[in-house]
Amino acid sequence: MTSAQTTRKKRANGVESRQRILDATVEIAGERGYDGTSIAAVSAKCGLPASSIYWHFKDKDDLIAAVIERSFEAWLTAVELPGEETGTPLERVTVMAANVAKSLVDAPDFLRLGLMLALERRPTEPRGRTVFLQVRGITHHKIAEVAAALFPDLDEAAVDTLTTYAIAGADGLFVQREVKGDAVDLVALFELHARVVHDAATRLAQER
Repeated sequence: MTSAQTTRKKRANGVESRQRILDATVEIAGERGYDGTSIAAVSAKCGLPASSIYWHFKDKDDLIAAVIERSFEAWLTAVELPGEETGTPLERVTVMAANVAKSLVDAPDFLRLGLMLALERRPTEPRGRTVFLQVRGITHHKIAEVAAALFPDLDEAAVDTLTTYAIAGADGLFVQREVKGDAVDLVALFELHARVVHDAATRLAQER
């Protein structure tokens, strides 16, 4: 086997083992939370030695942060406003809300773990919490861009208020699904939330 082939194989094996570690971490953290997650538990779940985990990640906190980043990147692709050919502003934002909800169902880990970390206060802030707050900032910016595009008459303060309201409502609906499980139709609720946010934005624009 040539040196190039050996390098490619090692790289492929490294990527595969990293994904196995992250997948195992998602399962452990989902069952036990941040405090209950350990390198030993992840090792047992993924079948890789702890030394392999430490080769990829500095510590548990680094591992949790990587889970949040991976899930967020998958989810972020759904936060795109459909084009004008989709229909009215209400129809466009409703389609976007449905896509966001579907993506959260498929990739919920960043929000599930992030909310747990965001609500905790520790003497030393975990990197996972820092990463989550950073991705929240990106989310806020993306949603604000959508609001400004749909309602150009709103000033910056109104857009910020509307964005905060939209994200807070989405958080609550997500938590409800985490509590109630599949009995909660997250897509339908996000579509309803989108209509409520649209109506609120319309009223704000009319008051300007």
